[in-house]
Amino acid sequence: MPTPKSRAFRGAFAVPFLTPLLAAQPALAQTAATLPPVIVTADPSLRLERATSTGSNLDLTPLQTPASIEVIDRQQLESRGDATVMDAITRATGISSMGHPGNSGSALSARGFTDATSIMRLYDGTRQYGNVSVSFPFDTWSVERIEVLRGPASVIHGDGAIGGVINIVPRKPTRGPIRSEIQATVGTDGKRALAYGSGGSISDVLSYRLDVSGDRSDGWVARGDSRNVNFSGAVQLDVSPDLQVKFSHAQGQQKPMRYAGIPMINGGFPQAIREQNYNVLDSAIEYRDRWSELAVQWTPNAGTLVRSKLYHIGSDRYWRNTEAFTYNPATGLIDRADNTEIGHDQYQVGNTTDASFTGRLFGLPNQVSVGFDINKTSFQHTNNTYAGTSPSVDPFDPVPGYYSSPFLFIPRYRNRAEQHALFAEDRIEISDRLSLVGGLRYDSARVDRQNLIAGTQDFAKTYSSVGARLGAVYMVRPDTSVYGQLSRAADPARSLMFMTAANSVYDFTMGRQVEIGIKQSILDKKGEWSLAAYHIAKKNLMTRDNANPSLWIQVGQQSTRGIEGALSLPVASTVQLDANVALLKARYDDFTESVGGAAVSRVRNAPPNVPKRQANLWLGWKALPGWTISGGLRYVGERFANSANTILLPSYTTADLAVQWQVRPDTTLTLRGANVFDRYYFTTAYYSGTQWLVGEGRRIELTVNHKF
Repeated sequence: MPTPKSRAFRGAFAVPFLTPLLAAQPALAQTAATLPPVIVTADPSLRLERATSTGSNLDLTPLQTPASIEVIDRQQLESRGDATVMDAITRATGISSMGHPGNSGSALSARGFTDATSIMRLYDGTRQYGNVSVSFPFDTWSVERIEVLRGPASVIHGDGAIGGVINIVPRKPTRGPIRSEIQATVGTDGKRALAYGSGGSISDVLSYRLDVSGDRSDGWVARGDSRNVNFSGAVQLDVSPDLQVKFSHAQGQQKPMRYAGIPMINGGFPQAIREQNYNVLDSAIEYRDRWSELAVQWTPNAGTLVRSKLYHIGSDRYWRNTEAFTYNPATGLIDRADNTEIGHDQYQVGNTTDASFTGRLFGLPNQVSVGFDINKTSFQHTNNTYAGTSPSVDPFDPVPGYYSSPFLFIPRYRNRAEQHALFAEDRIEISDRLSLVGGLRYDSARVDRQNLIAGTQDFAKTYSSVGARLGAVYMVRPDTSVYGQLSRAADPARSLMFMTAANSVYDFTMGRQVEIGIKQSILDKKGEWSLAAYHIAKKNLMTRDNANPSLWIQVGQQSTRGIEGALSLPVASTVQLDANVALLKARYDDFTESVGGAAVSRVRNAPPNVPKRQANLWLGWKALPGWTISGGLRYVGERFANSANTILLPSYTTADLAVQWQVRPDTTLTLRGANVFDRYYFTTAYYSGTQWLVGEGRRIELTVNHKF
């Protein structure tokens, strides 16, 4: 029988949906005359002046928001040819990838902080709770835009966002004529891809959006084959001009490369083993994700907006690999260990509701938003205790062999969380030029862990945190704003869904940021630039206990100082330049690590996987009618592979080129080259610090796109 608490929890989902629907019943009979066709298109010259959903619940534009916000729109995704979400995200200012198989290839670094506990990923404004590896979305075909908020964002999205938030917004239904497109790609390493998209009005009150894509490749290393399928669809019912109801569903299946990098050999990584794969022959990685959402938007009057969404998320992930490779100088072979088999079974159901009101406060123009967020999450972890070895192999001619482990692959534990949050945000216009923006968010989560082997409960604990932001925006001119902000945010000490009894006693780590910046639209809004400087300090880091290295303790502080700049500039009527740069200094201010049972200070050392410098450049030139030549550079600076700062990952620069021919107004043919100079580089280090993942070599692709 449901408990009163569970009934109340479920009842909270229903109320936000019933209220606007019941209020609008008479409007269901309105005729199509009240719903004129509207086709929404994005103007790439107005990125600073288009409202975003990531930096605020008040639908503020980047010019009005006291934070660093960047938008990668659909036109940029297409011109740059970024087929994966990770490729697209890492063209944003100061964002680099540290993805590897253990984090589903999704981990990021931003403003000196790393991984899912500090860099939050959203899909259409919704997060998968618990700070585990994120495996969806992965394909940009169904993406309308990517919004990047750098710096603490707990006041908007909750704990786990000290470094920033990435919100991937899918294409959505639009009213107007039905338009479709199909795209096919072939390329090196056996690359094949096919995609279809369609959207428009089904009737006077019903519209839809549908996107399907799939690809497969042999990969750039031995046995590096991959295959992916992605679906995204939505139907919107315009009940009245004041009420819209939308149901959307997305799902994806990935079988990525089963590749965990190459080991250090005699102090280096010889290029002769660049394309080797030391995993076993029967290795496997597969991710299956499902996202469903029912959303309602109600505008009862010109000054009120109510939004609510009920959602369900499901993820099943599976790994079976040999993951640790170490060169043995005595034998000249590579020893292989950590035969790992893992299964994730995760689901989440939740509701987010907010209401915004526009009016006056103390006689001044004012906007206020209030809301709540609740969800229930379950995460079951199945594994083999990560034990087992495989035969050693020749570095240059490995015989892969097969997976084996002496331990059973069985469910080990299940973590559950019930989370609720209350949030509020306000913007008051002190004058025509000066506005203040403030916000608060309270988060609480009860987490319990069930030991599925012993049939006991390991722990149950409630965690809470408060995020806050206070900022000021001064409009120097209608196209220029300067801003400053103070913010407070929280990160979980360890991923909540991986929480054990030993580390469940630790509170959230807390971070504070000070940021100032300037943003400006230039050249009649055809270009824009921004500049930001910040300082972030994060306390209560996790480290190994010196007395007992098998345990974690909470100590220390990490800080980051940095400056970021971005520029979008029409150099001429036929030439467009986009560029960004990020410089930062991240260090441990107070951190002691256990090494062989001894306490070793890491003060003034840089955190692993944090580049000191990053830059991106993209240049597009309409050389002739119907012909566009474009290219870009991606620079990632040096990073340390360990907290001792004794292992240095070298910097790298890769170059991309493209030539596009518009055969007809509705048909384009594009030849692309990625890493055209075939640069040998490394993206990240795996867990040991001496096992690095090689970046993709030269790739050539030919794509045809037809709209109809």
